[in-house]
Amino acid sequence: MSTWSEIAGLISALASRDPFAIRPALASDGSWIAGAGFLLLAGLLLAWIYHHVPVIERYFERTIMVTSYLCIALIIFWGVIDRFVFSFQQPWSTTIPPLLFMIMAWFGAAYSVRVRTHLSFSEFRSNMSRQAQFLCLCLDFLLWFGFALILLVTTSRLVVLSASNFQVVLGTDNVMQWWFLCSAPLAAVLIAGRAIENFQDDIRNYRTGQPLIQQAVIGSNA
Repeated sequence: MSTWSEIAGLISALASRDPFAIRPALASDGSWIAGAGFLLLAGLLLAWIYHHVPVIERYFERTIMVTSYLCIALIIFWGVIDRFVFSFQQPWSTTIPPLLFMIMAWFGAAYSVRVRTHLSFSEFRSNMSRQAQFLCLCLDFLLWFGFALILLVTTSRLVVLSASNFQVVLGTDNVMQWWFLCSAPLAAVLIAGRAIENFQDDIRNYRTGQPLIQQAVIGSNA
């Protein structure tokens, strides 16, 4: 089967919303090309939104992170009271928090791409020539986009596998695992959008003569 036929089959399977049809379609090599095209378009759209809606650009990932963290803390806090005061424990109190932590971590990863706190090597790069600095930033974009593509395709396969097997969260009766797992491919789109947003800023700074390398500070604003 040709690559274009595989891509057409994937689009048709996604349109059907049938996990049993999507699962073999995602296993094809065409899913990588389709994923790259989707990430590029979705990333460009996100970058446009980020540039025109500052509230989303600044607070979206952080809101999800803080909300997930508070939910984890609340479940653990109440679980301790439940266990030692009422001698009872909710069966899902030890399975939901790890899934919420996964959401917090992936959305935090997307935001950290924006503020460039992932191995930025800013001290080393500051001593390089301007052209070398820009080449390093181009490499950053390619690496993050490639990472987002791997994350999107592999975790999408995992989501569909979970959905087709009707996997529920342990300790629950009707809470599906894929509801939480789908946060990973969503985070891949956010990472691609942040990488494109950074690269657009880098191109603008290079053309206007602005500094290319800035000191990355954990917890800083974008």
